[in-house]
Amino acid sequence: MSASDQAPKIKYGESAPKLDRAQLQFMKLIEEQNLDRVQKLKRVRRNNLLTAGALGLSVVAIYGYSIFSVQQEKFLDDFEEPKKVTTN
Repeated sequence: MSASDQAPKIKYGESAPKLDRAQLQFMKLIEEQNLDRVQKLKRVRRNNLLTAGALGLSVVAIYGYSIFSVQQEKFLDDFEEPKKVTTN
């Protein structure tokens, strides 16, 4: 990165503007709202991951059941019925 790509340096000190009480209260309010927003996003993400896990598990279960069913059908198809004996 070149020097022109970086943000300008800000020197804090005696020349920095003083914030009045209303601005500080507004900053606290915004910080609280941001914290609530972050907590909601974390909750939504957790719920999304749980839903994805449940859906993935159900897909694997259905796939496993399908494989098991096909194996049972092949087993039944391989079973030969006894030959009927006819007496004359």
